[in-house]
Amino acid sequence: MRIAIVAFVITLGLGGPAYAQDDPAPCGPKSDLAMEFSRNVAPDSGCFEIRMYTAEPEVDGVGGIDNLHRRFRDGEVELFEKHGARFVGAWQSLENPNTLIWMLAYRDRAHRDQVFSDFLADPDWKELLAKYPVPLDIQAFMMSAADYSNMKK
Repeated sequence: MRIAIVAFVITLGLGGPAYAQDDPAPCGPKSDLAMEFSRNVAPDSGCFEIRMYTAEPEVDGVGGIDNLHRRFRDGEVELFEKHGARFVGAWQSLENPNTLIWMLAYRDRAHRDQVFSDFLADPDWKELLAKYPVPLDIQAFMMSAADYSNMKK
């Protein structure tokens, strides 16, 4: 059995880019995917993104997983929803207590890129980032739903 996993790993410092823009991973409806990826993808799949944020330890009020959770509670989730993403959920890693895992859903890859562009330009995001500065290591995985998945959008 051959399994294809599409992922990219990036590191985010304070104020740095939120995701890599080179060679975006495919996701969304079959028409957006290369044949090797579309074989088992639901034709009506949305585009899903799992993001894992590992926070640097807190030093003098900067960093820390608690500040990261505060930032999400204080408006980061709402900002993504404001710009069109669907917030699927967030989870605290039990293996690494400094890691927050969360998922967003989009119509397709173009929608995802537009959401992030609008999010990064939003003055409210800049305020949140200044209020809760948390240097992060980020892993992000783009996905399309398998044709037998219960969650497709």
